[in-house]
Amino acid sequence: MPEINAFKMDGLGNDFVIIDIRDKKIKLSEQQIIRICDRSFLGCDQLILIDKNNKADAQLIFYNSDGSISGACGNGTRCAAYLISKEIDKKEINLITKSGNLYSKILEKNLVETNIGKAKTNWRDIPLSKNIDTKNLGIKIEDKNQNIFTGGIAVNVGNPHTIFFVNDINSFDLNKIGPKLEYSSLYPERCNITLAKIENKKKISVKVWERGAGLTKACGSAACATAYAANINGLVGAHVDICFELGCLSIILDDNNFIKMKGPVSEIEKIKIEL
Repeated sequence: MPEINAFKMDGLGNDFVIIDIRDKKIKLSEQQIIRICDRSFLGCDQLILIDKNNKADAQLIFYNSDGSISGACGNGTRCAAYLISKEIDKKEINLITKSGNLYSKILEKNLVETNIGKAKTNWRDIPLSKNIDTKNLGIKIEDKNQNIFTGGIAVNVGNPHTIFFVNDINSFDLNKIGPKLEYSSLYPERCNITLAKIENKKKISVKVWERGAGLTKACGSAACATAYAANINGLVGAHVDICFELGCLSIILDDNNFIKMKGPVSEIEKIKIEL
């Protein structure tokens, strides 16, 4: 395969390789996608393909680092919106994804807001394999001192998420809990797993295990799902900061229950890929 022109970007350390296939179609095998995402090669949490779409500025296709397709990626969408805005000199960008149209605004230098849409909480929409209360899945997780916590709130914001509100996110080993729950029979399409701590009415600290990618430094859709889960349970208001290792995403639930996510993206790095 000839050399591929691409870009690298990240949102709060959640990093992406972005390939524009609008003018030059490129077909990548699952193994090639896995290699691109491999930290011993290029390395990224997700691979993003930008394709043409007559009804939007572009279409985005997301691949997890294990080669599987992802329905949505909040930080990846913000990065792609920033990239395309530079190209076409527009501050408002409409991108089509597997989970629907996502509208983004470039607010100021490197600050991007994306409207993720409305969250879903019906068990069929997560999806779950059985009809149970999505506000309390009754899942047991164990901390490092063998204490048992029972709970789990299921939310779909383009991807399935389960959030556990705990007293200390660092007292749990997400490298063990994450893969076990991701592949649980409860989730026919697997699931993203978030540990969250309510710091106050305006701030939540989180750690995220992403399906198909593992432990990541940040996750936009998880931030949206966590903010929504906390809000419907009366833990926070309609505006909350979801904080990761390298910074926070600002999440707003508007009067129509649309979820808007705002945060910084990196500058654009041009790269070349030789497979």
